[in-house]
Amino acid sequence: MSVKKNTSYPKEKINILFLENISEAAVRQFSHAGYTNIKRMNGALSESELMKEIKNVHLLGIRSKTLITPKVLAAAPKLQAIGCFCIGVNQVDLNAANQSGVAVFNAPYSNTRSVAELVMGAAIVLVRKILDKNKAAHEGIWMKDAQGSHELRGKTLGIVGYGNIGSQVSVLAEALGMKVIFYDVETKLPLGNASDCKSLKELLQQSDVVTLHVPELSSTKNLIHKQNLAHFKKGSVLINYARGEVVDIQALQAALSSGHLSGAAVDVFPVEPEKNGDVFKTPLQGLSNVLLTPHIGGSTQEAQNNIGLDVSAKLFNYLEKGISIGSHSIPALALPPQEGAHRILHIHQNVPGVMSKINATLSQNHINIVGQYLKTNDQIGYVVLDIDQNISKNAMELLKRVKHTIKVRLLY
Repeated sequence: MSVKKNTSYPKEKINILFLENISEAAVRQFSHAGYTNIKRMNGALSESELMKEIKNVHLLGIRSKTLITPKVLAAAPKLQAIGCFCIGVNQVDLNAANQSGVAVFNAPYSNTRSVAELVMGAAIVLVRKILDKNKAAHEGIWMKDAQGSHELRGKTLGIVGYGNIGSQVSVLAEALGMKVIFYDVETKLPLGNASDCKSLKELLQQSDVVTLHVPELSSTKNLIHKQNLAHFKKGSVLINYARGEVVDIQALQAALSSGHLSGAAVDVFPVEPEKNGDVFKTPLQGLSNVLLTPHIGGSTQEAQNNIGLDVSAKLFNYLEKGISIGSHSIPALALPPQEGAHRILHIHQNVPGVMSKINATLSQNHINIVGQYLKTNDQIGYVVLDIDQNISKNAMELLKRVKHTIKVRLLY
C-alpha cells in the first residue's frame, strides 16, 4: 500500500488559514504538496474576528501578533495544528491547545542569524554615536567628531540569556575582538573564549554593551528594572531584541535621560501595534541616543524563507504522518509508516486506564492491532494505532466512544 496515495481526508478539503503576511515559501510548500484551500491574510485578527474565521480551519499559521485563546480554540472544532512562523509560542495558550488536542509548532532556530547580525549592527551604531551624526548630516550639519565614539574591539559584551541567539551573538562579537561574558539561569557551555557570570549584577557591572536574549516569562518581566539599571556601567548601552516585557521602559528612559546609559537599541515593546500603519507610542521616542525599530529582529527574507520551510515541514509531518516532533502541546512521536494497515491517531486525557480501555475495546470487537505507539505528558496522551485496514472505520467509531477521548483522526 502506498501511504502517500491513501490519506484519509482529501487535500482539497483541508482548509488552511495563514495570518500576518506569512512567507510565500510556506504557501508554495503547501500548494506544491496538493493543498488548494489556502487563505492568506495580512495582519493579525482580534479574538472575535478569528473565532469567525477559524470555524472550518484545519491548519492555522500565525506569527507573533495573533493571540490564540481558549475561546479561539473552542471555536475551531476541526483545527489539527497551529504553526507559529516565528521563534516563540507565548502568543498561544498552550494549556488550552493541549486540552483541545491541537499540535503547536514553531521555528526556534530559523532566524537566529538575522537577529544576531542586527544586534552587532546596533552595537556599532551606538558606540560610534552614529545616530547623532546621521541626524546632523540630514539637517545639513557637518559633524566630523571622534568625541565619544569608540570601537567595539576590546570592549566587553554582556549577553543575558545564552541560548540559540545569545550564543550566535557571542560568536560574532568575538570575531570583532570583543570580550564576551554571559549570564543564564541554566548551565550553558561557553563558545570560544566566552565566560559565564554567577549573577546578573556581576554581568551588568562589567559590560560596556548589554544585549538581552531571554524568553517572556513571569520571572523575566521587568528583569531590567530601576535597581538593575543602576548596576550598569556609566556610559554603557543596552540592546533589547528579546521581548518587550523584559525591560521597564520608564526606568530605561530615566537612565538614558540622566546620561547613566549612553544609548539603547530597542526592537520589542510591551505594547505593539497589530499591523503596519497603526499608531505607535513609547516613552523612548524623541531620545537622540535611542535606536528604535518595529520588531524586525528576525525580519529578513532569508529568515522568513527558512521559517516558512521549517514550520511547513513540521505541519506536513503531523498532518500526513502523525509525527509530532517539535510540538509544544502534543507529546513527541516519530514513527515510520506501516504497510498493509490503516493508521489512527488518538489523543486523550492522561488518566489511568485509557490505554487499557482502548486495547480492550478493539480486542472485544476482534480488531487486530498491527502496531501501537504511545507518548504522554502531564495532561494528555497521544497514541498512534496501526490496525487492519478492512475494519478501520469501525475502529474509529469505537475509539471515539472511549472515555476521556479528546480527538480521533484516521490518518490513512
